[in-house]
Amino acid sequence: MQTNINRIFLRGRLAAPPVPSHVNHGVEYFTFPLAVRRLSGAEDRLNVVASQEQLAELSLEQGCPLAVLGEVRTFNNRSGVGSRLVVSVFARTLSCEEGEDENRLELSGTLCKPPALRSTPLGRTICDMILAVNRRYGRADYLPCIAWGSLAYRCGAMVVGDQLSLEGRLQSRTYTKEVDGQTQERTAFEVSVMSLADEDT
Repeated sequence: MQTNINRIFLRGRLAAPPVPSHVNHGVEYFTFPLAVRRLSGAEDRLNVVASQEQLAELSLEQGCPLAVLGEVRTFNNRSGVGSRLVVSVFARTLSCEEGEDENRLELSGTLCKPPALRSTPLGRTICDMILAVNRRYGRADYLPCIAWGSLAYRCGAMVVGDQLSLEGRLQSRTYTKEVDGQTQERTAFEVSVMSLADEDT
């Protein structure tokens, strides 16, 4: 299985203290939200997963500046609580780093569902896609992606199995959902496509 490109760089602020996430091969991992401002002033709160060893090397306090270099990962939440697809950033490196907020993502993978081209209530064209990005060791991450305007038309003309390379950002979006007669606020995570690269050129 070919390993695709999956690189993300984030610079923002620690929004809450790390809490235990899981243990894998004897390594304990923690998760925490990173607040990253967009140019518009809106703020994305992105979940970062890091090892206990990585966190132990830093003196982290809520609100402190933090830079993360890693990969976007997904897994299916079968608990029935919250979102079905869990999207997070797996940290390869962490550093306490001042600077402008950044959110840069580079992906290449394969379209695994037909793209859905539609219009918003305000008349903007949007395309929803699911991109399968292979990891090493035979696993893959399935990343929800959205493209707007002329990029949406280009993506909408693609078919399942097409290779897609893109640059963009990972963003969070809150929405409400009715569950058993109760309205719940939930957060979805998706890749906002900023540009496409043609893999055959």
